[in-house]
Amino acid sequence: MAEPIMSQDFGAGVMDDRRIAEGIKVQAEHCRRNNAPVTAHIVEAQLALMHGPTLCGHRIARWPGLPLEDAMPLRLAGGFHHLHLTGADDRLGPIYKGEVTEQAEVDALIGAITRDHDARLLPWLDGPPQTNEAGRSASFMAALLWLSRRIGARFEMNEIGASAGINVMMERYHYDLAGVSVGPAASPMRIKPEWRGSPPPNACVEITQISGCDQAPVDLSDPEAAMRVKSYVWPENIDRLGRMDAAIALATEMRPNIVQADALDWVLERLSAPQEADVVRIFNHSIVWQYIPEERRQKIRAAIEAAGQHVTPERPLGWIMLETNRETFKHELMVKYWPGPDSWHLLAEAQAHGAWIHWLAD
Repeated sequence: MAEPIMSQDFGAGVMDDRRIAEGIKVQAEHCRRNNAPVTAHIVEAQLALMHGPTLCGHRIARWPGLPLEDAMPLRLAGGFHHLHLTGADDRLGPIYKGEVTEQAEVDALIGAITRDHDARLLPWLDGPPQTNEAGRSASFMAALLWLSRRIGARFEMNEIGASAGINVMMERYHYDLAGVSVGPAASPMRIKPEWRGSPPPNACVEITQISGCDQAPVDLSDPEAAMRVKSYVWPENIDRLGRMDAAIALATEMRPNIVQADALDWVLERLSAPQEADVVRIFNHSIVWQYIPEERRQKIRAAIEAAGQHVTPERPLGWIMLETNRETFKHELMVKYWPGPDSWHLLAEAQAHGAWIHWLAD
């Protein structure tokens, strides 16, 4: 458990209160835009916690970084959902069922629950959410379909920030992308996002190898760890909860290949590894770029782009990212590949957890 930071002074004052409060408000609005009004209420209730007597409230009020960049409000939201899923507190039920919708009532309930479970909730603020989501694999697969006709149909996948490895099992999922069917037909993981725009190319895709890295990988075959990851799923997203259960079942059958490593170190290692001929080496990541320090982001970017300048047609390289545009809050599917034009291609915009994809590419 992290030491409470009540006694430390991070210069909290009027400006810090405004900075933290603004981050919480923006996160709540982001939840509402993504059809998560219940989670928005839980996030917004943390404004009241800032001025309460709890250790969690004091830590929020003295947050040293940027609440939105750190996903601070979603850390504690995961802790509350964990209390509910494990049966530790039944009072959250009416909130999650949408029976309590007045913010003042939610504030009061969350305040009381925090007081009663303060020590248990506090460690949830120690690290960012493990926002693994199988629905995002649909964007990755759509990008592979697009790349298939440009640089090859066989792919070696390398996911940066793979968390519990749910997207490192993407070759085991079945996809229906606007009628384009990909993946094993008998898979228990059925991914069919609402599709907007023209369909993706109906092309061949073969994933020959797939792995990922994370600083703190989660073992979904461990029931306690799996429950923690499930707790980060927004409670109103019933489809996401179902996909999480399917991913846990698949991981229990055969664990995804994830290694514990720093993102930069792992990228450099993978770039230096032998590459099979006529296989495209892909680096991919989703909703993780913001958690990597800027200095290391720059080094990862430089390493991949430098490698891209020396590829051959027999051993191509691609980079797929599904990340948040911090100005528009849209989640953009971007692709860059070598040999090819030295520019990013915006293929699609997608809902944060894969509910829909708006295809923009030709």
